[in-house]
Amino acid sequence: MIYTQEIQKMCPVAQGVHHGAAPCPNEGNWVQYKEIKDISGFTHGIGWCAPQQGACKLSLNVKNGVIQEALVETIGCSGMTHSAAMAAEILPGLTVLEAMNTDLVCDAINTAMRELALQIIYGRTQSAFSEDGLAVGAGLEDLGKGLRSQVGTMYGTLEKGPRYLEMAEGYVTGIALDADDEIIGYQFVSLGKFTDFVKKGDDPNTAWEKAKGQYGRVADAVKIIDPRQE
Repeated sequence: MIYTQEIQKMCPVAQGVHHGAAPCPNEGNWVQYKEIKDISGFTHGIGWCAPQQGACKLSLNVKNGVIQEALVETIGCSGMTHSAAMAAEILPGLTVLEAMNTDLVCDAINTAMRELALQIIYGRTQSAFSEDGLAVGAGLEDLGKGLRSQVGTMYGTLEKGPRYLEMAEGYVTGIALDADDEIIGYQFVSLGKFTDFVKKGDDPNTAWEKAKGQYGRVADAVKIIDPRQE
């Protein structure tokens, strides 16, 4: 290590008391993070690309500094979905430090990793106060039974008003309107359930009917419109 002349001419002064890093909550324990292997936790990060055309929600389950599980959800950019596929292969097995310095293909995913690392390093994980943390597989529980991301897609214009296109429950097939043309409910099809029914042998029409549902005062509607055609 090289010191400047000014430093070399200084007389030494004792540093005094140093208590080390502040303890962080870590899977039900208080831990002083000194090395990467000290870090464990399940948490999320949100990232975006430079043109802000798309976004990523990244969830990681870290045990002893090593990523054991990764859930990569993206929206708004078709190429980003392919980047997510590569990131899902890249991330498991990396340490948190390696993941921060690895090209995860897409700016939005890289940014999500940066934001997520802040949560992990400062002890702000979802499992901070959970003894032994969350089991590997917790990421899939975020997706629910159908293993589909929870997506909301809405569109509106001043001239024609709002259109519900997709809700957490599924693909919106009809918007229920009252006598004042105000929305009072919607009909939907759960595409995850629909696919599962078809895989189990139902014909598409039967599967479609079984996967349908509705929310709100659909029964009171004066009319129901197709959000994609009317």
